Amino acid sequence: MRLALYHPEIPQNTGTLLRLGACLGVPLDLIEPCGFVPSDARLRRAGMDYAELAKLTRHPSWEDFLLFCETQRRRTVLLCPRAKVSYLDFSFTPQDTLLLGTESSGVPESVAKIVDARVRIPMHPGRRSLNVAISGAMVLSEALRQTGLMPL
Repeated sequence: MRLALYHPEIPQNTGTLLRLGACLGVPLDLIEPCGFVPSDARLRRAGMDYAELAKLTRHPSWEDFLLFCETQRRRTVLLCPRAKVSYLDFSFTPQDTLLLGTESSGVPESVAKIVDARVRIPMHPGRRSLNVAISGAMVLSEALRQTGLMPL
């Protein structure tokens, strides 16, 4: 199981997700470019000392990330508010990489079209989306639970 961030814009969210990955033993993929520099103090503050424990792989482009997933035989599962399938009804596998889009606009349609699967978090009507770090934590928890990979 992995967590991937597509062109993250907000360092605090990235730091929070680095901390989540470190605490749950889930590697993170950072798909560049980012809207901040890796030395940003806000990223360090949100990640605290856990960010240093995170297993982080930086990919200079979407194409490099795709090649990585292909060579690792990983399935890419996009969290998308427009997806038809709820993450609660989806069958995750240990080889899944959960893909989170940018905070402001998600992922481009060209990316959404080629992922292996899309899932959504059910919400009350009229609500657009949750914070990306909250969304990642919710779906990752369910994926780890389903696959038996949640740390004891």
